Amino acid sequence: MSLETAGLLQDGEAVCLQWSDGKTARFHAIWLRDNAQDPETRASGNGQRLITILDIPANTRLASAEIKAGDQLHLRMTPENKELVFSGNWLRKRIYDTPAVTDRGWCPKHITTWDAGLNASVPTVDLNQAKADRTSLANWLEGVRRYGLAIMTGLSTDSGSLCEVAELFGYIRETNYGRWFEVRSEINPVNLAYTGLGLQAHTDNPYRDPVPTLQLLACLENSADGGESMVVDGFKAAQVLRQESPESFDLLARFPVRFEYAGADDIRLRAKRPMIELGPDGELIAIRFNNRSSAPYTDIPFESMADYYRAYRKLAEIIERPEMEVTFKMKAGDLFIVDNTRVLHARKGFSGAGTRWLQGCYADKDGLLSTLAALEEKMQEAAE
Repeated sequence: MSLETAGLLQDGEAVCLQWSDGKTARFHAIWLRDNAQDPETRASGNGQRLITILDIPANTRLASAEIKAGDQLHLRMTPENKELVFSGNWLRKRIYDTPAVTDRGWCPKHITTWDAGLNASVPTVDLNQAKADRTSLANWLEGVRRYGLAIMTGLSTDSGSLCEVAELFGYIRETNYGRWFEVRSEINPVNLAYTGLGLQAHTDNPYRDPVPTLQLLACLENSADGGESMVVDGFKAAQVLRQESPESFDLLARFPVRFEYAGADDIRLRAKRPMIELGPDGELIAIRFNNRSSAPYTDIPFESMADYYRAYRKLAEIIERPEMEVTFKMKAGDLFIVDNTRVLHARKGFSGAGTRWLQGCYADKDGLLSTLAALEEKMQEAAE
């Protein structure tokens, strides 16, 4: 699609553009000036802005707008008498002239929520393939972005091998548990994850601020009976809760709760956040659900506490529904990664016979999303 028309609005306060497919959108003069792509406004190397809002005249207006060959919009700004050029494609990707979002708990288009139906199509890649082929790595990372879950096979069973996976896209986030941590039976464990007990579906480390946004779990040995891994899409659970009990959804999104962890004499981790976190525009941002790490709730009014617990129970019941879970048995050399702000993971109990040894580590989504964006940009350039 190419630009076809450009008309000034409100004495140059804005411009209305129309593309060849009939799409129209308005852009304010102040927005266009702030987002100018010229070298006086943006650094050519990293694209960072070189001016502040105070460098832009408050009475900025458009004096003219003209479409020229090559799908280019040429603008002249007053009172600076500054010439700006934008491509129609660049503007098309950044249209903000859309209806205001009024829904609470919506997800962006790159997010796909899921239930047990994902069992047969969890994004999966072999480590060597991901290392050798950028497209395979990009597809795997895109799966993490879309579903909050992916599996990788073909890892070494050497201790610490999962670090290689994290370093494919970002950096390990070291915590009090170390650069990585062991998940196997121990005597007098410091955490219930280190026993053979089954674990309720949960997100990890809600007592941290900020919480680790990615968790990786790699299997080094697994000859024990049971111990299947289970994952649940917390965003899907929140959507079901909103459909079945809007008042419960509102309570869990409105009030914060407290989480804490004291694993040693010198460790006191505490955080206060809602179980269902929404952005200012209602976007579903994060789920925090961890019964083991919940502290006494003291930020909910007396009049709402009983209703809050009913809402909490309702969400827990939804999470426990068999139709919500994806279940798989890990074998040596397998790894799965979850978006820890979204996907809850669990484990069925396992017996003392045989050995079950997993290692886990944390990373953050900013590295993964940065690597994915760079890969997608390079693939787009190669395709053009």
